[in-house]
Amino acid sequence: MGTYNHTGHVVTDLERSKRFYQEVFGFKFWYEITPPDEPTAKLTCLTPPLGVTASYLTLDGFVLELMHYSAPGATAPRRWRTMNEPGLTHLSISVDDVRATAARVTEYGGQIIEESDVGAALLVRDPDGQLLELLPVSYRAGLPPKP
Repeated sequence: MGTYNHTGHVVTDLERSKRFYQEVFGFKFWYEITPPDEPTAKLTCLTPPLGVTASYLTLDGFVLELMHYSAPGATAPRRWRTMNEPGLTHLSISVDDVRATAARVTEYGGQIIEESDVGAALLVRDPDGQLLELLPVSYRAGLPPKP
């Protein structure tokens, strides 16, 4: 039996990403750590130096870990992921106004994927290219009750 802990997301500019998630979606800052390189490298199967700072943000019980690698060369190059690749594809966030939120996404360094607009939902990317699905808050009203 497990308990959800957090979801990790590597970012290239920690302060920009914290601002993005807090100002656009209302995430709240929880805490931040700078773990030592050796155990971090072992856990992540990476080669030091890493210089990791992990900042934890919360939204409705969801915990987003923004991970920043400050050592030169520690961050791999960005690759645009698509929705059909195995693994985690996107975060879905319910918002009061999809279009108004999408406008704020661009104000804080993200990008709207206009060709994804189906009226009730829209994909955007955060400043590092992470896909985010914007849905209206009313979408949840039509879902079955949680177990």
